[in-house]
Amino acid sequence: MTNRESRIKNQESRMDIKDFETAIAELETIVKKLEEGDLPLETSLQLYERGVHLSRFCHARLEEAEHRIEILNERGELKPAPATLGPDAEGNAENGRRR
Repeated sequence: MTNRESRIKNQESRMDIKDFETAIAELETIVKKLEEGDLPLETSLQLYERGVHLSRFCHARLEEAEHRIEILNERGELKPAPATLGPDAEGNAENGRRR
């Protein structure tokens, strides 16, 4: 298979990913098959390649979802989520709470 044919095949395989949940399920199946270790080398490589595509697809969907998250602030106004979500995203979580 030439490099061009490989790229076309990769693009076609990306297009058949329906949604995040389907991609995760397929990725889990691929991981189980690869962990069993009794597949021929070529089959293992094809599954690994498919797994990489699924992983990238899922990562992109998660990034999109993260950007869509909105946080309700103290006044009840909606504001976009901070760029990084973590304990220090809006200052120290412990100091920021009122009791």
